[in-house]
Amino acid sequence: MKKEISKKPAAKPSVKSLINKGMSFGEVLQRFPQTMPVFGKYGMHCIGCSMSAFETIEQGAQAHGIDVKKFVDDLNAAAGAKK
Repeated sequence: MKKEISKKPAAKPSVKSLINKGMSFGEVLQRFPQTMPVFGKYGMHCIGCSMSAFETIEQGAQAHGIDVKKFVDDLNAAAGAKK
């Protein structure tokens, strides 16, 4: 039995993301140091935290009760993502 393959083009994202929820805090801060104020705005002082090298943006945001999508959007804006 053959699988049908969709010929619809994939939806294009409206924003070119530089940062995604699967990235670690350490990676984001190393690659985009200009995002530091965003972490502070959300009360996430991850710079000195030993978990920052391993914990993802999504894990940290969820642990702190932060809206992951909004947080990632703000990080991308600070990092200079294009709309």
